[in-house]
Amino acid sequence: MAPAAPAGLAAAVLAVALLAASAAAAVTYDRKAVVVNGQRRILLSGSIHYPRSVPEMWPDLIQKAKDGGLDVVQTYVFWNGHEPSPGQYYFEGRYDLVHFIKLVKQAGLYVHLRIGPYVCAEWNFGGFPVWLKYVPGISFRTDNEPFKAEMQKFTTKIVDMMKSEGLFEWQGGPIILSQIENEFGPLEWDQGEPARAYASWAANMALALNTGVPWIMCKEDDAPDPIINTCNGFYCDWFSPNKPHKPTMWTEAWTAWYTGFGIPVPHRPVEDLAYGVAKFIQKGGSFVNYYMYHGGTNFERTAGGPFIATSYDYDAPIDEYGLLREPKWGHLKELHKAIKLCEPVLVAGDPIVASLGNAQQASVFRSSTGACVAFLENKDEVSYARVAFNGMHYDLPPWSISILPDCKTTVYNTARVGSQISQMKMEWAGGFTWQSYNEDINSLGEESFTTVGLLEQINVTRDKTDYLCVEVAQDEQFLSNGKNPTLTVMSAGHALHIFINGQLTGTVYGNVEDPRLTYRGNVKLWPGSNTISCLSIAVGLPNMGEHYETWNAGILGPVTLDGLNEGKRDLTWQKWTYQVGLKGETLSLHSLTGSSSVEWGEPMQKQPLTWYKAFFNAPDGDEPLALDMSSMGKGQIWINGQGIGRYWPGYKASGTCGICDYRGEYDDKKCQTNCGDSSQRWYHVPRSWLNPTGNLLVIFEEWGGDPTRISMVKRTTGSICADVSEWQPSMKNWHTKDYEKAKIHLQCDHGRKITEIKFASFGTPQGSCGGYSEGACHAHKSYDIFWKNCIGQERCGVSVVPDVFGGDPCPGMMKRAVVEAICGCFT
Repeated sequence: MAPAAPAGLAAAVLAVALLAASAAAAVTYDRKAVVVNGQRRILLSGSIHYPRSVPEMWPDLIQKAKDGGLDVVQTYVFWNGHEPSPGQYYFEGRYDLVHFIKLVKQAGLYVHLRIGPYVCAEWNFGGFPVWLKYVPGISFRTDNEPFKAEMQKFTTKIVDMMKSEGLFEWQGGPIILSQIENEFGPLEWDQGEPARAYASWAANMALALNTGVPWIMCKEDDAPDPIINTCNGFYCDWFSPNKPHKPTMWTEAWTAWYTGFGIPVPHRPVEDLAYGVAKFIQKGGSFVNYYMYHGGTNFERTAGGPFIATSYDYDAPIDEYGLLREPKWGHLKELHKAIKLCEPVLVAGDPIVASLGNAQQASVFRSSTGACVAFLENKDEVSYARVAFNGMHYDLPPWSISILPDCKTTVYNTARVGSQISQMKMEWAGGFTWQSYNEDINSLGEESFTTVGLLEQINVTRDKTDYLCVEVAQDEQFLSNGKNPTLTVMSAGHALHIFINGQLTGTVYGNVEDPRLTYRGNVKLWPGSNTISCLSIAVGLPNMGEHYETWNAGILGPVTLDGLNEGKRDLTWQKWTYQVGLKGETLSLHSLTGSSSVEWGEPMQKQPLTWYKAFFNAPDGDEPLALDMSSMGKGQIWINGQGIGRYWPGYKASGTCGICDYRGEYDDKKCQTNCGDSSQRWYHVPRSWLNPTGNLLVIFEEWGGDPTRISMVKRTTGSICADVSEWQPSMKNWHTKDYEKAKIHLQCDHGRKITEIKFASFGTPQGSCGGYSEGACHAHKSYDIFWKNCIGQERCGVSVVPDVFGGDPCPGMMKRAVVEAICGCFT
């Protein structure tokens, strides 16, 4: 055996070996693409945020991303989840970042790690821990030494952890890209030199960490070399990197928009999303990330904003519950297949663009081997176009792109959706037997304190709770000319309950655009001593904006009484008594131990400031679960001590909802639902949080609702539909030019099977899923093949050719096959 090398020499040898490995398997880039293991790649990516689901869901989410044709999983790193107090780190449960990344590697996918550590993401405080706000002398995201020191410390912590676990690509891991900062360009534009100095510092700090993979800065036009600047938005075909040697990358292709309490729910048609992606690729783009691919849930109090809802579904291809959103997932999967067929040619050179009409054009890519790829685009928002290209004619729907991987055969059109349509439903799975406990707003605890004047809420609570009770007692007699005086309370937000002598007098709250609020109302005062109590409520801390660490919440005044004999009395600088949090929070009523420490009574309907608890058994099956909270007002939910999040079905959505047309540019107000209804009715309950029996459900209701109407529901597929034209080819193999005839595919989820064919027609059927009808042309044996191939099956396929349906019902006419089936338990 050879003698052991000295420690210093061994370390040097190891360093050389690591550098050699890095050089041999480096991730680099050129102007065309990111280069992985020496190959230019068209990389298709999707955002899946690990804390917005539970570890038990991660393998399935990642596999569905892979099955959908993705190469990369992208995630932010959530600083406030990992360092809840200075120097105290947490990487367990939903925050087990290493485990999440290793699961992505096991699935054979890459990772884009957006360290930030500012993330925005509609996440509480933009991902910054609240303690950071109170570091002496700090100013966020600018040339500020205290901030830079803390940011560098956490960024280094994450990079070192990734290295120690061997997770960078040169170590054999999946991480091929990293991100520093996040969407800083707009702030830099406004703030000038200090912001530019900070951006330059952040870039150099990141490069010095030697990750061995490229760094990106999104929405940062002056990202210094070698950092790549990238685009975020609904569309990015207009974007070019700031240097010609950098690839064109789209880090956030927004699949829709987030949901906020009090605003309608946004949706983005898949035809338009696919059009945006195809348009980016035809312009020479080589990296697209869907934000979000799975949005998930803002559990506990992680939703930011303020007023961001607990659901972060984002109309993503995988819905909040982990189920495929069809046809979005399937139509994008087919797009990815088409792009992958073209990949060798797309990365070989630049497109040649030729006009095919007033609003039509062809983008043609050719390789040195003579291979040819074409994208045929119709930008017209209204009319179909018939274009001549390469000696052939092609029919292009409005606002669409057709992909021809051989410059001849159309394998995909962004506006022609042939994927299954799934209509989801919430199926009743059980009710609850409730007990209640009243929160006593008038009984301040020993931890309360008194001070002169009003205090800013977050300074007092440090965001450990949404609730701050503020009370002022007036001992002298009020004389009000026989009329009830007017109380005015001005607050920086976000919601407020007013109590006079222990009685709830009024409630007021802000909105997404303006969280500030003013309560003004007549109040009934007693002769002599009176007490005015205010329960001030936060609904998530801001997650974006300039210097948002300076933004305030809570009652800042003035607080006045007007209409007294003496006129107006300003209470702002009286002695105010404060109590942080609710009595029920102090008692931990959301936990099994805490809930056992008090006497619970019979529930009362419409009782504000009330805790409710119930025990229940887990519903059978494996379908995702949710709570239907439509009968309640506003509050929070816990199951077995874990926070489901805030609920607020009492805040009805105000906006414009109507017919949604995919054609034309999309914005977050274009396609909305839930106008006049709750922004969020159902609240995701992870099955992994449940025991077979004896589960504890606790809710705190602020407004007063009817808990007897709360129910557990299962999210299941109701009808599944498909609509496929007979001309429409599908691809059997991703990597060869192997096409088959048009085919309808149907699939149920969670082991359910097709139990009924509600409608089937080969010909010219009318309507949409759930409302189909026969057209003038209809093959009378349309049902037969679906009954034969599909009933009793979890999945089935039927070729769209006349012979299958008993012959051609109308020769010479373009026909479609349409089917609606029901998934259920087959016996």
